[in-house]
Amino acid sequence: MDAIPALVAWVGADERYRFVNRAYAGWFGDRPVVGRTIREVVGEAAYERVEPYIQRALAGEALAFESRLPYAEGAREVRVDYAPRHASDGSPSGFYALVRDITAARIAERAVAESEARLRFLDDLGQAVAAETSADAILATTTRMVAQHLGLSNCAYADMDADQDGFTIRGDWAAPGSPSIVGHYRLADFGRLAVQELGAGRPLIVNDNLRELAPEEAKTFQDIGIAATICMPLVKAGRLTALMAIHDRAPRVWTERELALITEVTERSWAHVERARSESELRRLNASLEARVDDEVARRTEAQAALLQSQKMETIGQLTGGVAHDFNNLLTPIVGALELTVRRAEGDERLRTLATGGLQAAERARTLVQRLLSFSRRQHLEPRVVDLQLLLDGMTDLIRRSLGPQIELDVRCEAGLFVRVDPHQLELAVLNLAVNARDAMPAGGRLDFRAWRDSRPLAGEPDWIHLAAVDTGSGMAPEVLERAVEPFFTTKQVGKGTGLGLSSVQGLALQSGGGFRLESRPGEGTTATLSFPAVDAALYRGVAPAARVQPARLDGLTILLVDDEDLVRAATASMLTGAGAAVIEASSGLSATGILGQGVRPDVLITDYAMPGMDGRVLAREARSQHPGLPVLLITGYAHLSETGPVLPRLAKPFTEADLTAAVGRVLQETTGGPSGA
Repeated sequence: MDAIPALVAWVGADERYRFVNRAYAGWFGDRPVVGRTIREVVGEAAYERVEPYIQRALAGEALAFESRLPYAEGAREVRVDYAPRHASDGSPSGFYALVRDITAARIAERAVAESEARLRFLDDLGQAVAAETSADAILATTTRMVAQHLGLSNCAYADMDADQDGFTIRGDWAAPGSPSIVGHYRLADFGRLAVQELGAGRPLIVNDNLRELAPEEAKTFQDIGIAATICMPLVKAGRLTALMAIHDRAPRVWTERELALITEVTERSWAHVERARSESELRRLNASLEARVDDEVARRTEAQAALLQSQKMETIGQLTGGVAHDFNNLLTPIVGALELTVRRAEGDERLRTLATGGLQAAERARTLVQRLLSFSRRQHLEPRVVDLQLLLDGMTDLIRRSLGPQIELDVRCEAGLFVRVDPHQLELAVLNLAVNARDAMPAGGRLDFRAWRDSRPLAGEPDWIHLAAVDTGSGMAPEVLERAVEPFFTTKQVGKGTGLGLSSVQGLALQSGGGFRLESRPGEGTTATLSFPAVDAALYRGVAPAARVQPARLDGLTILLVDDEDLVRAATASMLTGAGAAVIEASSGLSATGILGQGVRPDVLITDYAMPGMDGRVLAREARSQHPGLPVLLITGYAHLSETGPVLPRLAKPFTEADLTAAVGRVLQETTGGPSGA
């Protein structure tokens, strides 16, 4: 019986345990079980749930049911089988119990159900706005359906003024008892965080403005009946042009799923608005066909092709936004389980081969998800301090080969220019600008790359580093320049370009805290300028070494692991213990703070970002208040994280054991400056 992983017990007619196996005893910790009644062992609440089944089993009935049993932290979902035991005269004398933990299966079922519910809602929303022909009608339907679906007090949309500070809420949906917030406002009145985040093209996320903001900033929200908010920005041509926001009258801890939903809804809403505008343009073209048949037919065909391309790209964007994040969470325990199987398959070459093949397939799946996220501009960036001169020197030969012999290339970069950016994405952006310049100079010309420092005259203002690509190509007309960085806008022939090149360059700049500017005139060439805040040269640590193939050892380290997803937490803990670390697990931020409050001082805190009640950033702040300097690693399956304090090291899901142990080593090295143990 002790070899069976399920819980096995024999209960007498007096409801006292006569025998339990090792798994049953271990379920309840150090408390004795044999000789005690079921009520005493499982507690009053759990006993009331199972008491009717106990009486039926004691009456001689074999039965099965599902319930919840108390566990070390909270409770677990279980399937219970009762089989009656009979005395020599055939009368019931007790029963046998077989209990199996089905928590992981139920969690997976609920996750699938939530994902299906979200996709059904997005499909219903798409059908509801498909027939609308005006932007206001589309956004009015969207705000109503989103607010009702999430149980919000208000959902609104707004247009920004030209000064990038004032904005007008043109329409909203308010729940009964909540005031409408239609009107004109200024970002500055809502505080420094709103200006900083929305001005940089990042979402503003506030769970409780009275606790998270200065009193005068919180008052602006409170005066219009708002305690919690997520405000999503729309950036076009490097400018903040519109907002969509969800609000609640009471404090609310926004979940990662809610953030993903409003992000997806915002992108789809503006896509529908663009669709309505495209259709309106098509109607205008049709009305003038009689006067200019040949010209208008050509323009209508082009507009229809652009509309079809936009709808196709919107569909792909829906797929990436709706599936990629959840798929990352599902891949994490799969990768962990396969790695564990490979390690334990000594002597079973067939099992080892199958598990290795599964790992290779999981790695291909992870690569596919990253490509989808990159395509839809949801990629997780890995910024580090980059020597701009070294990066450009290393790319010069590649750029020259991409341009061809008919274009003269000159690259000049001041020494000592350091920026914090994802180096791989910056290389792709530079190459993208070079290819665009080449296409603008089919007969040949000149392309100059220039990088320089722009010192700020005001005290406390950071210097800026500018990287410009200047070509002598055909240039752009004002109407083309105005739309050049819009997603899916292209002047190339249908099928020759996606219209995502300059949009992705701008996305990188905004995600890195910088900006992107285009200057062009017909016949005078184009200047494309990337700008980033300068960083201290002392932070530069050279080119990172190649990633390790084998997991590093973490012998001697004690790690506090916090994740509310049981499957992900179990897989991560297995990776860490396999590398030699001692792991303390917690399923919530509150549980983790309780462990830390007992005097436990781990070497590293690894925590999920989005958890009910207390997210990973708040937990990190609480942990460091108890243990200053505690190394923290944030793990997440979603790319868009709004940072309101020091940027925490993070590791994207899914990850292998090698990824995880290397990240722990880096966090220890960066935090303590000493040996990492890995």
